[in-house]
Amino acid sequence: MSANAAAEYTSYLDEGETLKSWLTTLDHKRIAVLYLVSITLFFFIGGIAAAVIRLELVTAGGDFVTAETYNKSFSLHGIVMVWFFLIPSIPAVLGNFLIPLMIGARDLAFPRLNLASWYLYTLGGIFTIGMVIAGGVDTGWTFYTPFSTMFSNTYVIAAVLGVFIVGFSSIFTGINFIVTIHKMRAPGLTWFRLPMFVWANYATSVIMVLATPVLAMTLTLVAVERIFQIGIFDPALGGDPLLFQHLFWFYSHPAVYIMVLPAMGVASELIACFSRSPVFGYRFMAYSVMAIAILGFLVWGHHMFVSGESVYAGMMFSLFSFMVAIPSAIKVFNWTATLYKGSISFEAPMLYALGFVFLFMIGGLTGIIVAALALDVHLTDTYFVIAHFHYIMVGGSVMAYLGGIHFWWPKMTGRMYPEMWGRIAAVLIFVGFNVTFFPQFLLGYLGMPRRYHEYPEELEVLNVISSGGALILALGYLLPLLYLLWSLRYGRIAGSNPWEAKGLEWQTSSPPAKYNFRETPIVTEEAYAYSPYKV
Repeated sequence: MSANAAAEYTSYLDEGETLKSWLTTLDHKRIAVLYLVSITLFFFIGGIAAAVIRLELVTAGGDFVTAETYNKSFSLHGIVMVWFFLIPSIPAVLGNFLIPLMIGARDLAFPRLNLASWYLYTLGGIFTIGMVIAGGVDTGWTFYTPFSTMFSNTYVIAAVLGVFIVGFSSIFTGINFIVTIHKMRAPGLTWFRLPMFVWANYATSVIMVLATPVLAMTLTLVAVERIFQIGIFDPALGGDPLLFQHLFWFYSHPAVYIMVLPAMGVASELIACFSRSPVFGYRFMAYSVMAIAILGFLVWGHHMFVSGESVYAGMMFSLFSFMVAIPSAIKVFNWTATLYKGSISFEAPMLYALGFVFLFMIGGLTGIIVAALALDVHLTDTYFVIAHFHYIMVGGSVMAYLGGIHFWWPKMTGRMYPEMWGRIAAVLIFVGFNVTFFPQFLLGYLGMPRRYHEYPEELEVLNVISSGGALILALGYLLPLLYLLWSLRYGRIAGSNPWEAKGLEWQTSSPPAKYNFRETPIVTEEAYAYSPYKV
């Protein structure tokens, strides 16, 4: 690639220091920082709720909080972590900051729409926090009917409204990414020269735009039935509770790929850079991303094997779920092949990327188990499902998010973080995560149901191990917050390309200027043009 030299003018961070300059900014990089601050806040709110859950489960007797408080804690944990952290984290923070830089554009296609998406996210968050202050909700993050519409005495409407609003934030972001990637690529940057991170966010945006309106419609129907007692999901009023599950999972299973596809894109960037190798099978990787996005729309029924759907529907949903494993396996194979004969170094972002691949692989393999009809009957609503979900969502997506934050932190701030602390945190998170969630596979196999605050004493040892792991995990998550904040003032000056990485974002200054590039870059070579073999 050839591009202009690093810009010598004012960085985006110095374009204004007042609160107003940040709250009215149209710069995609500043909006990404706004998202970074907001999402970090919600991550720790969800983490506090998780701490209450694990403290309660240290003993079998349910003697730390009441059953009501426990129900509200896991509901808050799920709602905040899924809707306000996992779904927006990589697209809204890293995607907002990087996509224009990666394609050689001055900004996203619709800067005002981008700022509006952050305000909607914040408004949805205010409703959710208000719901917590008012007394909380006990429906879980899935809002299953008829409990949510008929029986729950908690603040369902406020919780639903918060999620409804934040859904439009996702739609706005998705529209912006799709148009930007289609229309604003630099000269020479063809589709098959795009970084895998851009491919992953493009596929994610398609899902966000197509699936999120279904969620909005479903939550609206929940509110309508609860407020006006119109029979939609309640069988006593002529409704069908399974209709809710069909609508909810039509969005929420593709939402799994909203959370993990961007993580795959991050992993591809990190593995290529720190193995100094081109991404193996680039085109197959791109096709796999799109295949996962498309197949993700065909598997929602595997969440309903025990809900009464027909056996033929169950067989088809099981088959489609197995098919999703094929492009996912292609990606794991290609990451492994990229590492083969690479000149591998183990900086903190690479440790996060390798952790992502390992944990995603375990999550994917256990996903095959719960996609099998007969096995799912035994494992439904047990801790096996909790462990599988967290291996994909937390072990996979959060590891990749943190790896991406460390990798692009020098570009975002112009400062390096302390490398040794970065490696210590990555190892702590990996160890803490496995100690927390692997015992939950065994608990689920032994039949411990999720969402119970009391359990038989013979399961106490595994729960104590899991809670001990959560303590290590919490320490691992706290460390990056501390040393990244420290690095803003005391970190070493990064330079424009501290990792000697490929990609247009590394060909401008760190931090970049307001409009990214002094001149529009011209792309003349393939993506990931690293030297393929160790020197």
